[in-house]
Amino acid sequence: MTTYCPWAPREDALYAAYHDEEWGVPEYDDRALFEKLILDGFQAGLSWRTILYKRENFRKAFRGFQPEKIARWGEKDVTRLLGDAGIIRHRGKIEGTITNAKLWCEMMDTGEGFSDYLWAFVDGKPIQNAWKTIDEVPATTPEGDAMSKALKKWGFKFCGPTIVYAFMQAVGMVNDHLVSCPRHKEVQQLVR
Repeated sequence: MTTYCPWAPREDALYAAYHDEEWGVPEYDDRALFEKLILDGFQAGLSWRTILYKRENFRKAFRGFQPEKIARWGEKDVTRLLGDAGIIRHRGKIEGTITNAKLWCEMMDTGEGFSDYLWAFVDGKPIQNAWKTIDEVPATTPEGDAMSKALKKWGFKFCGPTIVYAFMQAVGMVNDHLVSCPRHKEVQQLVR
């Protein structure tokens, strides 16, 4: 029987589209991975639905999530963002985004790149899980824990194990669509 993942209700068009078109699709673009990690950090303590419905506002407020630009921001930009009702106005998360942008730039300067660094935690290819129920899907994994620890060692903010595993699911480092979901097999076929 075909059953979509229950966390994205079919009656919520935006959420269903996110599930059907984005979630679990392998992402290798350095900048896109930065954006997703930042948005998952803003999700901490909130639902993904809240972030998803504000995502376009975030993209506008954070100037397209261009780390090279964000890395140069200061208090004036923090104040501007704290006054933007279209995003989550949390000083720590905003300042953490600026810190993370600086670290992203440093990482890119090493020549390894953000994408290659992150994908190395899954040996460069998505982990294909075969969960039958939503209750089987873990909140963290050893790979996510290792990535979280490594990012924290770099100095990245808002990248705890649960946030990082949600990020890994979203960017296709793991295929956590339920096996009954039509997207499970579709996403499985997107492996490089």
